[in-house]
Amino acid sequence: MKQVSIRHLNFRLNPYSMITSSRPAEKNKYYKKNMPLPVLPPRLRPGDTVGVICPAGPVRNQARLEKGLQILRDLNLRVRHYHPDNSGPEYLAADDEQRIKQFYQLWNDDEVKALISSRGGYGCLRIIGKMNLDLLRSRPKWLIGFSDLTVLLNGIFAATNMVTLHGPMVTTLANTDQFSFQRFKEALSGEFRPLAPTKDFEILRSGTGQGRLAGGNLTTLTHLIGTPWQPQLSGRVLFLEDTGEPLYKLDRMLTHLACCGLLDNLAGLILGVFDPGHYDRLEMIRLNEQVWNRVLELTQGGAYPIWGGLPIGHQQGNVALPVGMEAVMESSIGTLNFLPQSCQTA
Repeated sequence: MKQVSIRHLNFRLNPYSMITSSRPAEKNKYYKKNMPLPVLPPRLRPGDTVGVICPAGPVRNQARLEKGLQILRDLNLRVRHYHPDNSGPEYLAADDEQRIKQFYQLWNDDEVKALISSRGGYGCLRIIGKMNLDLLRSRPKWLIGFSDLTVLLNGIFAATNMVTLHGPMVTTLANTDQFSFQRFKEALSGEFRPLAPTKDFEILRSGTGQGRLAGGNLTTLTHLIGTPWQPQLSGRVLFLEDTGEPLYKLDRMLTHLACCGLLDNLAGLILGVFDPGHYDRLEMIRLNEQVWNRVLELTQGGAYPIWGGLPIGHQQGNVALPVGMEAVMESSIGTLNFLPQSCQTA
């Protein structure tokens, strides 16, 4: 078998590792051909109000929450935060009805221009099926978060054709590095500059790919397969990240995506940070290279570009990505270009 080297990354081509699917992989009740351009929510202005939602797990570190709220205020934003009543299981911020009620209270408030999650954890999958997502379409506003929010970010885009923002949450803002924080501020103000290579960036497979951004947390995204909120991935630029998952689980989830045919027709694939649940530089490098190897094995038949090591995920680097906006992967210069003109402004 042919030996291929990508800098310090080595893998062997395996003619039996390419997985295909004989059944239609992507069925989404919200997906329609020839849909109108996605709606880009209005940019935030000084003095605008941001609503803090708790759609998933409870806040266990109050100091982190307060720091994040103050950071938002320092951006000259007003903050509206309804504290959950802690009803429901201990792993949820509140019971499903309370979390949905809080979400709609803030979304339907005309003074609130964006919703940002307090944290992730688990819980969004429990509530999305109980929500009437069509009601959100008449009030376009930013929904911001990552991790478990992958459910709502992709589900709301699928249901409403409204762009959402994969980026820092309130309890992670204080730990976000300066580069990612600057990108977060720019995104809120409606600016999406090209994303140039960062220090851990690797081109795993070259080429140019253009498509709408989709994805987020690998574990959460995998749980959307077969649901009405499974994102349409054909022709998309898919980005993935995860935290605290051992290699065999990451392998299993990636293989699941491949078995469903969801990696077959991508426009491009961006791999963010896969961390072991804590910061260990060498351990993280090793884990990411193992993930890269497996992805390259699973996608041998593809021609789309694949990048690794972008600052997306649960570590300090977590750049804001607009889910639903078109982006272009330019491997020749290693730059991800965003195309706001691919959307209509609300």
